[in-house]
This record gives sequence, C-alpha cells and structure tokens, in this order.
Amino acid sequence: MDQIITILKFMIKRKLFLLCAFFIFFHVNNKAQEITIIPWPQKVDVGQGTFTINSQTKIVYSGKSIITAKILQSDIRDKLGFQNELVELEDPGRGNIFFKNDKTLAKETYQLVISKNKTEIFASDNVGWFYGVQSLIQLFPEMDKTTAEIKSIEIPVVTITDVPRFAWRAFMLDEGRYFKGMAQIKLLLDEMARLKMNVFHWHLVENEGWRIEIKKYPLLTEIGSKRKSSQIGPSKWDSPMQSGEPHEGFYTQEEIKEIIKYAEERHITIVPEIEMPGHSTAAIAAYPWLGTEKSRLDVPTKFGVSDDVYDVSDPRCTQFLTDVLDEIVDLFPSKVIHIGGDEVKYDDWKKSESVQAYMKDKNLTSPADLQIFFTNNISYYLQSKGRRMMGWNEIMGHHLHEYQSEIDTKSTQKLAKESIIHFWKGDADLAVQAASNGYEIVNSHHNSTYIDYSYDDLTLSRAYAFDPIPEGLDPKYHNKIIGLGCQMWGEWIPTVGSMHFMVFPRIAAFAEVGWTEKGNKDYERFTMNLKKLENHWEQKGIYFAPFSFVEKNMK
Repeated sequence: MDQIITILKFMIKRKLFLLCAFFIFFHVNNKAQEITIIPWPQKVDVGQGTFTINSQTKIVYSGKSIITAKILQSDIRDKLGFQNELVELEDPGRGNIFFKNDKTLAKETYQLVISKNKTEIFASDNVGWFYGVQSLIQLFPEMDKTTAEIKSIEIPVVTITDVPRFAWRAFMLDEGRYFKGMAQIKLLLDEMARLKMNVFHWHLVENEGWRIEIKKYPLLTEIGSKRKSSQIGPSKWDSPMQSGEPHEGFYTQEEIKEIIKYAEERHITIVPEIEMPGHSTAAIAAYPWLGTEKSRLDVPTKFGVSDDVYDVSDPRCTQFLTDVLDEIVDLFPSKVIHIGGDEVKYDDWKKSESVQAYMKDKNLTSPADLQIFFTNNISYYLQSKGRRMMGWNEIMGHHLHEYQSEIDTKSTQKLAKESIIHFWKGDADLAVQAASNGYEIVNSHHNSTYIDYSYDDLTLSRAYAFDPIPEGLDPKYHNKIIGLGCQMWGEWIPTVGSMHFMVFPRIAAFAEVGWTEKGNKDYERFTMNLKKLENHWEQKGIYFAPFSFVEKNMK
C-alpha cells in the first residue's frame, strides 16, 4: 500500500512539473512573440516587464548621436503625438532613452538594451544608432490613434545584439520603362530604411527611356525621356497591344541631389545604373551617331532586348559615355557606378565595317572580346575618378542568351579584377568560378530575386529561402559574396499600385535574407511578424499584396 501511495505522489509531482514547464514555455514563447522585428536580429534575450515611453521621457544624446536622437524624436512624435525633450547630459534616474558610444562595435552594429527603467542604444556611429532606432520603433505596440489620445506606451524588456550578415543589401527600381517620381522614391527609401536595407540601385537608363538630366547632352531628356506609347496586354512580351498613350519623365540634377540627401539621412547609398553598350536605344534616338548603324530611330514602344547598341569603335561615342559618367560621378557620392552590360546583341557589331576594323586593330577575336575590352576601359576610367565599376555578369563574357552564339561569346579577354559582378543569370557554377577567381559578387539570380515575377513564380517563401552564398563555394571565398539585390523591373508596372503590389511584402523577405544569419532565419516567425508590418504599410497608403493572397499563391 505504501508503495502505491509513493507512486501516486510521484505521478502527481510529475504532472505538476510538466504543467509548470508548459506554462513557463508558453510564457517565454508568448513574450518572444512580442518581438516583431524585421529583419530578425542576430541575438534576442527577452526579459521580464516593460519600459514606459510617455511625454516626459527624455532622449539623451552625446556628440554626433544628436542626428539619430532627432530621428527618434521625430518618429515618436509621428507615432505617438508628443514631442520628447532632447538632453545632452545623462540623467540615469529619469527613465530616459540613451544614445551611447561604444567604439568596440563595428559599423552597422548596434546593441539595444531595454530595462524597466531605461533604454540604451550602443553603437560606434550614426549608422548603428539608426538601426537601433529602427528596431526600437518596431517594438512599439500597434495603436489606433483615432479612438483616444495616446498617453504612453509599453515596450518589452529585451536585449538585442545585432549586426548584418551582408554589407550589400539592395533594392533596385527600374524607372527606364515607367517614371515614378520623387514622392515614390522617398517612400521606397523610407521603407528600405525601416528594413535596414542600405543600397538603392537606381536603373535610370533604358531602351524605352532616359530618366536623368545630363547637362552636356540635353536631347537625352528632350527626346530620350519620351515615347509615344507602351506595350500592354496579358501575354506581355508577345503582346501586339499598345496603350496609345505617351509616357515621359526624368529627374533634373537638382532633384537627384535632393533624393541623394534624403537617402543619406537614412544611411542608404544610391548606386546609379547607366546602361552600356546595350539597352541604349533612347540615347541613340536622341543622338543617332551614337549607334552602330548611325540611323535615326524612335524611342521604342515595345519592351524587350533591342538590336541597337553603341558604336564602341567610334571615339565620339566613347567621349559621350565618359562625359555622361563625369556628370554621374559629380552627382552621386557612391563609390560604385553600375554600367549594366547585359543583353547585348552583337549583330550590328558583326555587320559594321568600322567595328570589325577596330577589333582587328585591337587584336579582338570575338564580340565578347570587344565588349570586355570596352568594359575594362570604362572600368579604368571610373577608377581614375576614384570609383568602382559594377555590371551584370555578361561583362565577364558569359554565354547566357539564345541570340548569342557560343563562338561570339568565346573570349580571351579578362575582366578587370576591380569590377563588381552582379550575378543574375546562368548556372551557379558561374558565380562560384568568379568568386574563386577573386571577383566580388552581388548575387541577384533572377529566379529568386526578380520581384517583377508573379507570386506564382516567386513566392514569398522562395524569396525568403534565397541564400546569396552559392552552393559549392569554398568557405574561404564566402567573403567574396558581398550581398544581394532584389530587382523591381518596370516593363509591366505602369502604376504606383502595381509596383507596390509586387514589391510588398517580398522586399521584407529580402531584407531578412540580407541581414539575418542563415541559422537564425525562421519563416513561420517572419510571417507572424509580417502582420504588424502590413498594418504599417496600410497606414502609409502602400498597396501591398495581402498575406492571404500570398499564402493562397504559395506552392
């Protein structure tokens, strides 16, 4: 009988232990759910209790951190409606928010320490403090300011230690096809900053439109920024349908400067893309002598790869391109200038007597040799200006397209090692080979990063699963993969709403791909956190694809 009683007592204790363990697990798990930050930080330690922010909370700064302290002050005013005082002297007893300098932390690294009595953001510069602020803001509870005046908010006690996985975390917008304007660019920069993305890749030059003022060549915008109509239709590339409506638009250099300043305040570098030697029809329409055929043509109304390419054998064309780059370099502080270099059809070069004579004179045996030779000269020119050239991976002579023969893409020329390769097409082995040969690479393979693709073709889960480090790359070369880009190509996004729908929410997935270590990623947690971000987008007037739609279209 005593033995039975002992067994029963053990079982009761066991059940109580399991029950307690369940409640502890549920409590900790529930607290973890309060942390709804995208991209997910590298280390999150959730504590007990909350920190209160109200109108009496003071923001304490020292030195250069005043810049980011003002950003936090503005964010709190916009979200909560009250203006917190900025204080230069520390006052630990007041439950304040402190910006603290920690020189041991690398660039972009921050530590956010929230206790019941104070909040501290540690960093070595304004970039780290800024990212700490973005995480802090995302911890704010959701509020409906229409129901009542907000007196205060509570944010969870937590310690976050954070640093990005990749240095290059880019979003690309193509405005060559459809001009969107400054307001939309600023909106995109705001959302990039919230997601800690740091490169805005701006595709400003295309066959179908030249979107940036070049003072030495005014016809680029007088003629090249306008087209009579645009290809439309459900079949897209094969569609014979036209809108019948003119489209035009470009940015003045003063507008470019304003946008660059706006981006810099959000710690985003703008990398302009000025296409050469292909995707150049709009420029040739403005100045026919730039083309290999030297014939007058119109800015295309049909999207796709054009036969028109710059005559790189003509000194006038080379002078034009360096003149354009001079103005680009003067405008953009970016140390990297993107020159495109993709989808060049070689037919005009092969038919041109002057081009063939030029190739013979330079001992170039194939069109790919000519393109690499030309590209290297542009690279050297940019290096003389203190810049680096970046281009799509065709600049290496890769055979990627059915309209290029293997003979035409066989090359003995070697691309300048200072070049950054933007990998977008081809087998991953091409990226592995390039990285192993010492080239730095931004991985933007189209199957996984092109957000003009439908949600059937590029689901949210597939976007989130993308790893910029290609399989088979020796770990000693992993540092050659400097990051990733997600690309919003513009052929089929004529309206702001259509652009938003394709960008959001996939941009958030790529933000986490670029920031969060692979082992810390969790798709289920990401989709839970996304719900709060959707509410933010809705308040901002962003026409995102609803999560219910994304779920429905997952494969």
